Amino acid sequence: MPVSYLKISGVRNLQTPEFFPSSRINIISGANGSGKTSILEAIHFLSTTRSFRTHEIRHLLTQGQSSALVFSRVHDNEQLRPLGVEKHLTGEIRVRFDGNSLDSAALASLLPVQVLYSGTFELLDGSPSTRRQFIDWGCFHDDPIFISLWRGFRRALKQRNSLLKYGKINPLQMQVWDSEFLSFGEKLTAHRRAYIDKLRPEFIRILQILLQDVEVELGFYSGWDSKRSLEAVLADQSAREIQQGFTLSGPQRADIRFRCGSVNAADRLSRGQKKLVVSALRLAQGLVYRNETNRPCIYLVDDLPSELDEPHARLFCQFLEQSQDQCFITCVEPDSILKFWSPDTDLALFHLDAGSLSIR
Repeated sequence: MPVSYLKISGVRNLQTPEFFPSSRINIISGANGSGKTSILEAIHFLSTTRSFRTHEIRHLLTQGQSSALVFSRVHDNEQLRPLGVEKHLTGEIRVRFDGNSLDSAALASLLPVQVLYSGTFELLDGSPSTRRQFIDWGCFHDDPIFISLWRGFRRALKQRNSLLKYGKINPLQMQVWDSEFLSFGEKLTAHRRAYIDKLRPEFIRILQILLQDVEVELGFYSGWDSKRSLEAVLADQSAREIQQGFTLSGPQRADIRFRCGSVNAADRLSRGQKKLVVSALRLAQGLVYRNETNRPCIYLVDDLPSELDEPHARLFCQFLEQSQDQCFITCVEPDSILKFWSPDTDLALFHLDAGSLSIR
């Protein structure tokens, strides 16, 4: 669902920019500190009600402002419809789409975004929770039932951990939450495994183009020994869980495993190679989304020339060009990436100077 109009208010140092982006490629140039990344943050905020750089609304707000507001018009079934997201310093959130209120899940489904910035490249060697979020983004957009399974599992995990933490375990209560934990957990894991199976061939194909002569295997760890049932694992760990006060195994510990032969890929790959692996992951995830939904997503790519060298940045842009997704790409010097696109590409060029946006 491409964005055809944007107006941003109360976000960092931006001077309330208002512009009409291309439905395909948008390049936003400007000096360091001019606010380029803030434009991408605002679009991410429009999709998720939060920034990709901070979970604290006070860090996103313009100094002295009490709320951030991003208003847009988006293409939906060949019609332009208004979409606005506002979040106050108090935490209050208002989301309106075509005159109706939306919750966060409906908003995320409406406007899916993929982000590539410096923090994204820690996907390989960062926290497992980051990789679970990556899997769950794909599962959420792949099957509408996933969000109810995820919420049911989180509720069961929270209740189970609460019983274990305080040590006052009523066997009947634990039996109830064990049953919920197992039921939701096994279904959740089945969705995650199926999604990785869809993602893997696309990831391998794209990586072979971006990173020749290096093979990276993509595996899925469910959060417990897959040779055993989750029920059996819980039974064996019952005494240890009571002693430690939390659930030791289960989908809350799921992870993606990247291997180069017998070695953890994060230990073998260079920083540049890790960036290409993560780039392949993001491109593959966007491709799977399109294959499953027949809808494009929005790519937000921050400072592309500094994150990828020229040959690989060119290949990355060629994938984006073929995808038909809407893209917002920031850079310092536009000439550094203008040469990557074919002459007939629908491309818009903007320049940001001290928070003020203009067309170039």
